Amino acid sequence: MNSVFHAGETALQSAAGSRERLAEVGPRVIREEMPEQHRAFFASLPFLVMATTDPVGQPHVGMLTGSPGFVSAPDGRHLQIAGRPAPDDPLDALLLPGARFGLLGIEAHTRRRNRANGRVLARSADGLSLGVAQSFGNCPKYIQPRRALFDPDWRAGAPAEERAGLSDADRAWIRAADTFFIATAHPSDDPDPAHGVDVSHRGGPPGFITVDGDTLGIDDFAGNNYFNTLGNLLLNPRAGLLFPDFTRGSLLHMNATAEILPGPPRRLLLRVTGVRHHPAALPLRWEAAAD
Repeated sequence: MNSVFHAGETALQSAAGSRERLAEVGPRVIREEMPEQHRAFFASLPFLVMATTDPVGQPHVGMLTGSPGFVSAPDGRHLQIAGRPAPDDPLDALLLPGARFGLLGIEAHTRRRNRANGRVLARSADGLSLGVAQSFGNCPKYIQPRRALFDPDWRAGAPAEERAGLSDADRAWIRAADTFFIATAHPSDDPDPAHGVDVSHRGGPPGFITVDGDTLGIDDFAGNNYFNTLGNLLLNPRAGLLFPDFTRGSLLHMNATAEILPGPPRRLLLRVTGVRHHPAALPLRWEAAAD
């Protein structure tokens, strides 16, 4: 049986002193199929964060939304999504049969999050069929509590705008952010489930991300020590970033190149190489939740 971790992840686990422990517990926490709890969790959500790669290996990340129940899990190895990304979302053209995906289900008001990786099996006008190869949960650290509700009366905003670098408004948005998502990918497209696409949550108080021109900086906070994100970046420095605006429903997508600086604390630098701003992209509204 292949390891549930790849060489980039195990190198960082060894440096952190967690490799021996994770070699033992990893196969128990990173499963080949979703437990019933995860299947029910995904089906209860109004959105998923999903990532894949383009033909040159650049990760892209976006959100799929719908009324709770738009995601279903007929068994532990399959997810059905009743819906697709918007036609102008780069994900829509990339989520083809055979494509690797990583997805994150997150319920911020309860601080629950579960992840799955695998391959797209089929797509139709009505949605996507996904084959799950890895399923695992994450700790609740750094999740900022807010409740997402699907808004059936939502109306789309203006078309997306693309640019090469960050605007002053983008920089202000990032400095005020308490949440973003980062997509990474192993450079190999072979069948090993450990060589997949990953999408992870990053959160903290506003200001936890520094902005210097077109370079973002974030300290690597202690987590589960799996190093899914940094392990991928150690082997393939491309990243896709997604910043939601929880007030307006807009999305800020970025392509970036990563550099990992040794610590302590270890620090991640993300040099932005492309930006896509999509106003009022999300049919969701957000309510404050008790901390």
